[in-house]
Amino acid sequence: MKAWSITICLSAFAFSSMASAEPKRVHVFVALADNASQGIAPVPAKIGNGDDAAANLYWGTTDGLKSVFGRSKAWKLEKTEENPTLEILERRSYRHTTKDCLLVAEAWRGKNIHQCLEAFFANLHGRKSDLTAFIGHNGLMDAPVGVTAVDPSAQPTDAIILCCISARYFKPHLEALQARPVLTTEQLMYPGAFLLRDALDVWLRGGSRPEMRMAAARAYAANQKISVNAAAGVFSKLE
Repeated sequence: MKAWSITICLSAFAFSSMASAEPKRVHVFVALADNASQGIAPVPAKIGNGDDAAANLYWGTTDGLKSVFGRSKAWKLEKTEENPTLEILERRSYRHTTKDCLLVAEAWRGKNIHQCLEAFFANLHGRKSDLTAFIGHNGLMDAPVGVTAVDPSAQPTDAIILCCISARYFKPHLEALQARPVLTTEQLMYPGAFLLRDALDVWLRGGSRPEMRMAAARAYAANQKISVNAAAGVFSKLE
């Protein structure tokens, strides 16, 4: 009788723990490429229209987030919202097929890149996600964005920043927010969403930052037709 009671109690405890466990949460802020308002090297007009998410370089093209995660067998689309706010053209919610993780990605109008960065930093400040990512032009090159430092006792949180030379420009912000960078860049680069996809594969299995860097390097090398060694130089060495 005692053995059965112990078994039942342990089973109930295990079920309760599983039921109460929260999934990992990832929030991705994508600032759409915009020839008209951003200090970027001009791209073809069709993919450089920051008011057209469907055709935009960072969202609707082959390497854009919507396309990359749409093709992925590891992520299942759960919800799509069109124009949830004036600044956001589309919001897509995904669930990982084998890991307990939810991902929300937002396509921000290119001209609202400043507000997009503010929202990115606010998400980190509020610890609203386990990992917060930014993809797009490095808007800090064009104009500063202020942040409010968090309390020293704040829970740890991770950040991925895929834009040109993000390590140098975003370092003071991440330090003030006590956010741990897990993938940042050292050079001018192309922030295709395939980098985020492959880095997340490593992050979700508890891999190290050097492993994330090399996963991104391999993906970048394949996309840009360069050596993995050259591609690795694009990303920061984070131990």
